[in-house]
Order: sequence, then C-alpha cells, then structure tokens
Amino acid sequence: MAMNDQWRGEMSRRGFVTMAGQGIMAASLLGESIRAVNAQAVGGAASGDVALSRKPIALPPLEAKTERDPGPAPLSYPPDKRVGFAVVGLGNLALQQIIPAFGESKYARLTAVVSGSPDKAREVAGQHGVPERGIYSYENYDTIRDNPDVQVIYIVLPNSMHMEYTVRGAEAGKHILCEKPMATSPDECEKMIAACKKANRKLMIAYRIQYEPNNRYIRELIRSQKYGAVKLIEGVNGQAQGDPSQWRLKKALAGGGSLPDVGLYCLNTTRFLTGEEPVEVFGTIFNTPGDPRFREVEDNVTFQMRFPTGVLSNNATSYSFHEGRRYRVYAERAWYGLDPAFSYEGLRPELSYAEDDKEFRQTPQVGQKNQFALELDHMAQCVINDHTPFTPGEEGLQDHRIMAAIYESARTGKPVQLPVQTKRDAFRGPEPMDAK
Repeated sequence: MAMNDQWRGEMSRRGFVTMAGQGIMAASLLGESIRAVNAQAVGGAASGDVALSRKPIALPPLEAKTERDPGPAPLSYPPDKRVGFAVVGLGNLALQQIIPAFGESKYARLTAVVSGSPDKAREVAGQHGVPERGIYSYENYDTIRDNPDVQVIYIVLPNSMHMEYTVRGAEAGKHILCEKPMATSPDECEKMIAACKKANRKLMIAYRIQYEPNNRYIRELIRSQKYGAVKLIEGVNGQAQGDPSQWRLKKALAGGGSLPDVGLYCLNTTRFLTGEEPVEVFGTIFNTPGDPRFREVEDNVTFQMRFPTGVLSNNATSYSFHEGRRYRVYAERAWYGLDPAFSYEGLRPELSYAEDDKEFRQTPQVGQKNQFALELDHMAQCVINDHTPFTPGEEGLQDHRIMAAIYESARTGKPVQLPVQTKRDAFRGPEPMDAK
C-alpha cells in the first residue's frame, strides 16, 4: 500500500487529538519455534505448559559474605526473539518514557508505531529501528492484524480513546497493554474486558507502581506486620498543569481531572500495598473560581477510604499546586513510606521506628529499576507463558468503580458505601515472575 493511501483520512483522527492539545517478534519459547509463538499471539493455541526458564550465568563472588549479594546476572531473550509491541500514540509519555524503556527491556521490543502524524511516525520509527511495514495511522490501525511481528499493542492515547483502541486491537488478534486510567467510566472498562475475553486476548493495565521494587518493599513491611498492624496511610500526588487547551483538561478526552490522572496513584497504591478493598469512601472537590484550566475538570480533591481491617487512608491530589508526590504508612511501632513516590525515577524509602527507648530514622536502599521496562517485561512474560497479568482489566475496573463513588460522595457531601470484599488481592493476577 502506498504511503499516501496509508495516511488517507489521517487528519480526521489527528485533528480530534490535536484539538485538545498535542500529545500522544516474534516471542521465542525455548525449544519452540517462532511460528508457534506467533500463532499463540494472534489466535493460535496457548502454550501454558511452556515456562520461561533459562539458567543464569554463574558469576564468581567478589565481595565478602558480609556485603549485600548482588544476585545472578539478569536473564533476557536475544533482541530478535523478544515479544513485539506496537505503541499507539506518540505523545510525551510514549516518547520520553515508554519507547526508551525498550532499550532496558529483557523480553520486549518495539516493532510498530501508530500515530496521527505520518512525519512523526516515520521519524520515531527510523530512530528506533521500526521498519516501514510497522508504521500505522489511526485510520489503518486495524490492518495491524496482518503484522506477525506485533503480539502486543500498548495504548498511550487520551483516556476517552482507550476503549475504542482496546476493542479494535483485541479484534485484530493482539494482546493489549493499556495506560491508566483504564478508561473514563466503569462501563467502558467492562466493554474492554469483554472484548479481550471474547477475542481470547490478554488485557493488562499499566500500573507501573505495582511492579516497582521500592513499592514492593513497602508492601512487604505492611503484610508481614514487621512493625505491627497498619493504622493509617496518607498519600499526596499533585502537580501544576499549564496550557488550558491540553487534552487532560478536556472532559470529553480525559473523563476527569486530577483524580483519575494523578490521584489514582494514591488510590491504587493503597489497594496494592494492603491487598484490601475499601468499604467506604468520602470525597471533597474544590476548583479555584475563574481558573480557565478547570472549566471542565476538577482541580483539588481529597478523599478518604475505610478498609475492612480498620485501616484508614487519607489522600489529596491537585492540578494546581507545586509537584508533590509521597505516601506514608503509620503502623503500631513505626512509620514508613516513599518520599518522593509515584515518580518515574528517584523513589526514596523512609523508615522511622523505636527500639530500646531510642528513635531510629533510616533510608533503606532498595535500588532503582526502569518502571516501564518492568511493565513491558511482565506483559511479554505473560504472553510467552500464557499467564494472566498481575494488573489485569479487572484491576482497572475496580479503581473506576471506587472513583465513581468518590465523585458521588463529593457531589452529595455524604460517605458512599462499597461492596465488602474479603479476599486479598481480589482483582489481581499471579505475582510477576521477576518480582523481588
């Protein structure tokens, strides 16, 4: 197909996104053929009995036994045998974080891009080794079904477009990794889940916090009750938005303001850390009068959550204060958390506890990993091993149900009750294979 034909009608989709602001391999199973993996990815039989397993390369110890064990050398697949991903939407997040993360991935590679701008798509493809056959517009997106080099579609579009491109991607026979928030409503989430189930495709929501080592360290402190039972969790995540015309400040594209964009981190992280689901929420919203940024979406939001074991969570989010990202867990014999938290890098644990009538303050050294590479690798491993993702569509749906209750509470000024869920990690899949 000629490039002019490929981009025919491109301006209609491109114009839709631009109106609100600028933005947006086959996998090799050991001992199996590349063709077999491609068949699995685009509708063939699953290979659930084939485990992703390679023997680490043995390295001689260099440090004394008193020092921290660096562990074995990391495992990875050869670049040409990694799971192929198409990135849909070439905005800030895709170009600054997600696409560069393929360089640190062990099991995933970039094999296609989808954009409303042909010039941008060609330039990005050229910079990252994507062949011309892997360049798509929004109009010919559905023809990606014919590309055997793509097993997973990573959707990085404005929130209101997540449902359409998830459904179309699943119908094209591809697995879906979708940015958060999952959609703009619980109803849209349910349609995305149903479409992927109907197509027998995997659906993962990109909750990078749940794969990140520092957050998993805090989760272990909570669940082991090393410092006693948790009583209260506080979370803050906010930033100052700029251009009022950007898509995040348009309700038709974003679905909401600070709550589903940055406040969601406080909500989802608390659920991840405790493994519990809230039974009651109470929310408050305030917009600065006359601020052109908040004609359509909310600015400042505070919300509280009560959990079955008695844990209380107090959270704040905003689109108009200087960037602040942290959370703190208050337990019987200590407090601990991350400051900063939720950022793409530079996360720092903090811990305070009393022992023998003395107060100790520590900054545990857990280490940093590329959060987007961790996401990519987990999704690739799920495809290779036919596993359910740790953060499937049901996890995103639950967050949207809770956010809908927070909006209702803010509207009525009353607490909103939620169904009691006694099972831990009720909406998550199996733990990531590489999690520590």
